[in-house]
Amino acid sequence: MNTGVLQQELQSDLERHGYYPQVVFQALESALGQEELLAYVVHQEATFDRDELRRHMSVLALTQSRLIVSHTDEHNHEGQAYASTSNESVRLGAIDTVVLNRVVKDPLGEQGRLVSEVVLTVGWGAVSRIELEPASCGDPECDAEHGFVGTTTNDDFSLRVSQAADGHETVAQVLAFADTLSLASVSLPR
Repeated sequence: MNTGVLQQELQSDLERHGYYPQVVFQALESALGQEELLAYVVHQEATFDRDELRRHMSVLALTQSRLIVSHTDEHNHEGQAYASTSNESVRLGAIDTVVLNRVVKDPLGEQGRLVSEVVLTVGWGAVSRIELEPASCGDPECDAEHGFVGTTTNDDFSLRVSQAADGHETVAQVLAFADTLSLASVSLPR
């Protein structure tokens, strides 16, 4: 892995989160290979599994040619803790959509310039969601079966961060990452 400033910042962020930083960094180092890291996002969240609290970390890493999506989960089996990390490498030319939803509190007021929440959704065709509903002909007297209509949504990865839960720096990091990813993905031929 190129030991540039950005890689050092990534390692510092992982250590700051304190969630198996060496395990996560080692997996990312392997996935990045010799490619230079251009941008990244680190997001840690807690999930509840019955009566247990489990942590989950997602890291998005961008290189000249790929988006690496890394997930690390912790598990407990018979009192023994362990972590599993998976990395998905997506060719930038395969990315179909980069959707950024910004939430701004009090848009007309003083705080209206600050983004309080961001949802980043990236699609590359590996996962699609289908939403169906009964079709109708518009005639209120008609009781015939008209089948279904629906939409498909390309929804491979989604990340939500907010100032309240993650801090202003993380929201700003996701905004900058989304801009960089969007520009990188449209500049490559499909």
